[in-house]
Amino acid sequence: MEKMKISTVQFETRSGDKDYNLSVIEKFVQKASEEKSKAILFHECSITGYSFAQKLTKEQMLDLAEPLSDSTSIQRLIKLSEQYNISILAGLFEKDEAVQLYNTCVCVNKKGIVAHYRKQHPFINPHLKPGNEYCVFDLNGWKCGILICYDNNIIENVRATKILGADIIFMPHVTMCTPSTRPGAGFVDPRLWYNRESDPTSLRLEFHGMKGREWLMKWLPSRAYDNAVYVIFANAIGMDDDQLKNGCSMIIDPFGDVVAECQNLGDDMVSSILIPEKTKQAGGYRYLNARRPELYRDIIGKTHQPDQQVIWLSDRK
Repeated sequence: MEKMKISTVQFETRSGDKDYNLSVIEKFVQKASEEKSKAILFHECSITGYSFAQKLTKEQMLDLAEPLSDSTSIQRLIKLSEQYNISILAGLFEKDEAVQLYNTCVCVNKKGIVAHYRKQHPFINPHLKPGNEYCVFDLNGWKCGILICYDNNIIENVRATKILGADIIFMPHVTMCTPSTRPGAGFVDPRLWYNRESDPTSLRLEFHGMKGREWLMKWLPSRAYDNAVYVIFANAIGMDDDQLKNGCSMIIDPFGDVVAECQNLGDDMVSSILIPEKTKQAGGYRYLNARRPELYRDIIGKTHQPDQQVIWLSDRK
């Protein structure tokens, strides 16, 4: 592996407006290319929009979704990749030949789709099916994985992706600023977003507090640290349907240190050079090699009935 520069983005999507969202994606692809980045990550369902899907019927979801084999949106990404010589990771709702629906992230280059990953724990719409496979692929000599939003909260998913060989894990999200049983959680008042130019301080206090970044810092750096991986995190900012999101797109190195982070109260991009040696120098590399799976293989593998309760979504139905 050699050093590689990667970019991550936050932007405010428009629900269902693929042309607009792709135009923003193109702007940042061009910018990342000018900065000599080799890959760029956009947030979960960055092509289609995300939170508005909670209100859609199956027929409406099928109208919105695209098959990977014949996707106008993905073809546009491939053309952008060829034009700007950069790999692009972006998300959309996918439909397959059996008319099943998925929350999917694709990685494309000028040759086509390099990898695609279906979210294992989807919940925004009841008609979405879970993906049942991990995704590890080559990108400029690096082994990379993809895990979408809630998938990263299940720590076994991150460890499994690492054990399969990934030294970089792309983590597209639409997260934070929603209620839960955790103290300090909750929605952020959209009026703060619309008033951000005259009063940025009140918005930053909410975005950086327990509703936003402080919660993220409880767990996201540990995913990088424990597994000696680079975490490339992308999140929406601004209004995603009727929910306000706080961005904080960032890159975390294998030591668990934030090496680049979006700070603007609006569309933004940051980049960082990834250093191969860090994946071996970080403590997580030693911990992985010290494992004794014979002690806990059967414990971790015990069957159970998954229970995925999403507080903010159930309260709003």
